[in-house]
Amino acid sequence: MSTSPAGPPPPADGLLSAARRNLRELAHGLSHASHPSTPLLAEAPKRWQRLLPYVVVLALTATFIPVTINVLTSQYGVPGALAGALGVAQAAPLLMLAHRPLQAWWIIFPADIAGALVLLAHPDERHDVWPWTAPVLVAYLFLLLALGLRETRRTLVGVWAATAVAGAVLHLIAPADRNTGSALLLPILGAVLLVIGGAVRERSEATRRLAEQETISEAERARRTLLEERTRIARELHDVVAHHMSVITVQADSAPYRISGLSEPAQEEFASIAAAARESLGEMRRLLSVLRSDGTEGDRAPQPGLDRLQQLVEATVRAGLPAELSLASELAAGRGEVPPAVDLSAYRIVQEALANVVRHAPGARTQVSVRAAAGHLNVLVVNGPAPKPAAPLESAGTGHGLVGMRERVRLTGGTLDTGPLPDGGFRVAARMPLPPAKSPSAPPPSEDL
Repeated sequence: MSTSPAGPPPPADGLLSAARRNLRELAHGLSHASHPSTPLLAEAPKRWQRLLPYVVVLALTATFIPVTINVLTSQYGVPGALAGALGVAQAAPLLMLAHRPLQAWWIIFPADIAGALVLLAHPDERHDVWPWTAPVLVAYLFLLLALGLRETRRTLVGVWAATAVAGAVLHLIAPADRNTGSALLLPILGAVLLVIGGAVRERSEATRRLAEQETISEAERARRTLLEERTRIARELHDVVAHHMSVITVQADSAPYRISGLSEPAQEEFASIAAAARESLGEMRRLLSVLRSDGTEGDRAPQPGLDRLQQLVEATVRAGLPAELSLASELAAGRGEVPPAVDLSAYRIVQEALANVVRHAPGARTQVSVRAAAGHLNVLVVNGPAPKPAAPLESAGTGHGLVGMRERVRLTGGTLDTGPLPDGGFRVAARMPLPPAKSPSAPPPSEDL
């Protein structure tokens, strides 16, 4: 039995290709900054924090330029003009550390190598340090720290490798009597600072991404809360609309029996109305099944309204919240011209407002007022501050309360105003439109019997 041949062997130059690719990536990292030229701490909340990097780089530059020139002239015997040029080239780019550290490295690194080559032409003293003088060594460490705080890991590896290679080459070309201890010291200290700077940068980056993710999660949570509340309101409104559709169906079906002398076309019209109402009611039930979550059942209890506000407030008082209700008698008896959707929404708004008082200001005195005026139903719930400082019963709510109030008021075409009061209390005011009042009809004419 023949076996299928194995896949083609890997190319012999795979290792070389990988090496070339890595070298290209390192070269790209060294030649392209991984961040825009924004200053370090540019997003700090306080101004002094945003100005701090500029103060630091100014102090470094003002310190290292004269110190470098003085060390080159007095300790190494470099002529003044040449020492000045080297000192400026090696220290002045430190001004760029706050916003462009990689570009500063491209200036300082060649200047330090040039300075090391210049020092080869001058006699060596026993206490001299070569190839990196003391000011060059310290300034370069500040540069590496700035790079670690801003650049990616690949760029930092490239900078460290270039520094180590330059020190090794200078050590090889130096005379045997030269003290080349700084050639080994700089890569060691530089690696430590690069690791510290990179760790700080990656930690801050992780913190920033976590904050962004939390913001996205909070927005998604608010959106999910809004959708859940809209679904709940839709289920409640389904009962209201279904009642009216059922009444239409019954009236249309019973019209031929209640009204005598209907013509055939009129009876067909009533039958068509009843069929359309039944079909609409079926579609609404299917819509409700889509809105309902898996495993949930509809509420079989009648939907509450203004006639049950007194019971709601009394239950709240029994729970320990001193609440008072001001409700017009015609509204309490259900005789007002209040649409079912507005009736249900008013009850739910008062219910949510009282629940919020119990959660966040237990024991606060609360006033509930429901009035019909100027073609609107006005619902006002005002609570004072809690009588004594106490932790809220719920430290973190579900977020459904105010969201549900806004959605209910929006669906009825009204307005909602909520917010804290100067004394530490809270106010919820809803205004929902009512249908225009019906003009009283004229009495039927009397008939002689």
